[in-house]
Amino acid sequence: MDLLTKASVLLLLLLSISNAQTDEKEEVENKSSEEETDESELEDVSSTILRMNNKSLEELLEGDLVLPKTRNAMKCLGNPDSCHWPKSSNGIVKVPYEVSNDYEESEKETIRNAMKDFAAKTCVHFVPRNNERAYLSLEPRFGCKSMMGYVGDKQVVALQRFGCIKHGVIQHELLHALGFYHEHTRSDRDQHIKINWDNIIEYYTHNFDKMDTNNQGTPYDYGSIMHYGRTAFGKNRKETITPIPSANAAIGQTVGMSDIDILRVNKLYKCST
Repeated sequence: MDLLTKASVLLLLLLSISNAQTDEKEEVENKSSEEETDESELEDVSSTILRMNNKSLEELLEGDLVLPKTRNAMKCLGNPDSCHWPKSSNGIVKVPYEVSNDYEESEKETIRNAMKDFAAKTCVHFVPRNNERAYLSLEPRFGCKSMMGYVGDKQVVALQRFGCIKHGVIQHELLHALGFYHEHTRSDRDQHIKINWDNIIEYYTHNFDKMDTNNQGTPYDYGSIMHYGRTAFGKNRKETITPIPSANAAIGQTVGMSDIDILRVNKLYKCST
């Protein structure tokens, strides 16, 4: 074998090794991307919301509640019962809304479908705004977040694109706007869950403070769309919320309002449904 032939064989061998390494790298990268997508699809609603709000510059209560800047709005945090959306004479609670044109049409449709679910199961109807002063403005700002209850003016519900435009996430934030807290902060939560304080990132411990909630005679709901997942605000994803007495009970979900969530809306707004 002459020198030129040997050089050609060596070059082909090096190219073969390089291509194999490139293929292996692409396979690993594709697999990693698929795993990341799968993890995002499998995480519960609260985990999605906390992930999306992770680098928010706003001070948020419980991870996604926007702290109001006016004294009038503060009362909703202390007593959401004082901040119900008004009911019409026909028994329908109309909540005017606007959806930003910065969303794609498919995203707008996802938002509208999440709203229609309320009208199908409760007396709360989200209706396109005419000229009402009090209304929800759904905008693709950073993160997934809302204010608590009826404020009486424009209320921004932030639903960031590529993360927050999911049926369950949208309903979670709309329930906040209707006056509902997270399930894990219920006044009777210590009978149903154990908060593992040592596992919580110290800066976020206030997100587990109990609230003086009106539970409306409804049972604690592990399956509520308002329930945080097991590892919310956990150090290195350690478990921060453990169900009791059965530690294996499923908590958190990805779908949408549970039957008890729907019951609570109907009770809070005295729906005849």
